[in-house]
Amino acid sequence: MSVSIQPRAAGKKAFITGAAGGLGAATARMLARHGAQVFLTDIDDDAVAAVAHEINDTIGATVAWSAAQDVREEAIWVERLEQAVQAMGGLSVLVNNAGIGSLGGVEQIELKEWRRVMGINVESILLGCKYALPYLRQAQPASIVNISSLAAFKVDPDYTAYNTSKAAVAMLTKSVAMDCTKQKIDVRCNSIHPAFIRTGIVAPFFDALGEDEATRKLTRGIPMRRLGEPDDVAYAVLYLASDESRYITAAELVIDGGARAI
Repeated sequence: MSVSIQPRAAGKKAFITGAAGGLGAATARMLARHGAQVFLTDIDDDAVAAVAHEINDTIGATVAWSAAQDVREEAIWVERLEQAVQAMGGLSVLVNNAGIGSLGGVEQIELKEWRRVMGINVESILLGCKYALPYLRQAQPASIVNISSLAAFKVDPDYTAYNTSKAAVAMLTKSVAMDCTKQKIDVRCNSIHPAFIRTGIVAPFFDALGEDEATRKLTRGIPMRRLGEPDDVAYAVLYLASDESRYITAAELVIDGGARAI
């Protein structure tokens, strides 16, 4: 007896922030390959448009759209979600991927920088969930995936704002998940916590130190002794976005080569 293989995200309509490169772009490509429509946003309009065009060329159909977005701006969230719903005919997945790093201990960091990090890494997720939920409620079963970091659990005193923001994402995710269960709606909300992934964020280490030394330094706290690849995270998003994970909410999915265990 033959068994038909269906794309894992067939029929899903996903909104992905920070999608001009790195994890956001990898996630968009992954979801599109598995049957989803994707609406990509990023503060870099040209770069995110290029990713959408690439996806459409690869798939051979219009399954991706893009627009510029500063995720800190409340009014822009409302506009972009409306635009996405019109383009895709609905919304069933929100991937809050946009985020930034920041260096500075508690005595060094400026209040302006602290607020910038919190605005992009935390408040944007609050806004995304707040304004996406009315659409997600109409598309049950639906899913919210928030990209956090291993830094939510393993603290480096030189990354005060970043550590704090990523820990806040983990708790905000649980709050949203419990709010949805309280409302008795089938909208799940989970967070993903990667260690170092081979994206543009770590490129300066390789430029400065070379492949071997950069890898050694970045993986010294990772038992598997290697960096993750963007698709390692994108596959996790695919699982959480798909109906395969219907019984998972308020979870923290750690993708770290074993680093949290030590």
